[in-house]
Amino acid sequence: MSTKIKICGITRVEDAVAAADAGADFIGVNFWQGTPRCVDAATARNIADAVRGRVKVVAVFVDEKREKIIEIAGRIHADYVQLHGAESAEFARSLAPLKIIKAFAVASEADVEQMDKFPADFYLIDAKGGAMPGGTGKRADWSLARHARRFGRIFLAGGLTPDNVADAIAAVEPYAVDTASGVESSPGIKDALRIRRFVENAKGAAQG
Repeated sequence: MSTKIKICGITRVEDAVAAADAGADFIGVNFWQGTPRCVDAATARNIADAVRGRVKVVAVFVDEKREKIIEIAGRIHADYVQLHGAESAEFARSLAPLKIIKAFAVASEADVEQMDKFPADFYLIDAKGGAMPGGTGKRADWSLARHARRFGRIFLAGGLTPDNVADAIAAVEPYAVDTASGVESSPGIKDALRIRRFVENAKGAAQG
């Protein structure tokens, strides 16, 4: 099966279209105000509508209130909700029937073990450390990410670029790869050429 591709932190319609045109499978729109990739619901709806039916839309939240997650996910018709903070398993269950991607920042086997019994459709493995809960460009531990596959289908994130994504896929064999800063010209602004190279290199690795 080909590795799926997610381009996260989309802030502009043209970047979403570039991701869809390149062959990405998912885009992420971020609602955490602590990142330059944050968008409001109206902008996210325009982004989602521009590529509806071509890619899956993921709404990304960090320790947000349940009511706001449900309201925004419904407003933009998100296919998935990504929980990228310290949300509990009980909180994730309370969001049913929304489909969940739960992010885990891992630096040890103990971090990976936290995935056990957490209710999610997918698990996203990110690098641990730093002030931001993602989008830092710091590389995740690929050996830990590979171990994490025993708990379910994983998205590998953390420092992925067009230059290393093929190696990452070979090492981890994830369900999907996820990049934000790795395909940007500046924070929140994607580079269409880097997106295309990332997708081509990821798909080449999956096929090879």
